[in-house]
Amino acid sequence: MTITTHAVTPDSAASIRSQKIIHAAHEFEAVLLNTMLGPLEQTFSSLPGKVNDSESGNYHYLGMQALSSALAANGGLCFANMMIDSLLKSSPEN
Repeated sequence: MTITTHAVTPDSAASIRSQKIIHAAHEFEAVLLNTMLGPLEQTFSSLPGKVNDSESGNYHYLGMQALSSALAANGGLCFANMMIDSLLKSSPEN
């Protein structure tokens, strides 16, 4: 079994840092969207007088997470793009 190591060059280090910034910005936007859309979904999906059970609440939560992640990955509210632009411009490597 051979273990190979890759030398980290300044270009690859900057690329890895850029990828991490992009991923973190999209994850942050997904959390923000989930925080905003979660209560909205709860308000409009519940019927007056209906008792909510924990199982359906969990499914609603998972569905809202999936929706938020998909929205953020496909542009969302463009907060991620603004953060990415700002962080990459202020980066000492760029």
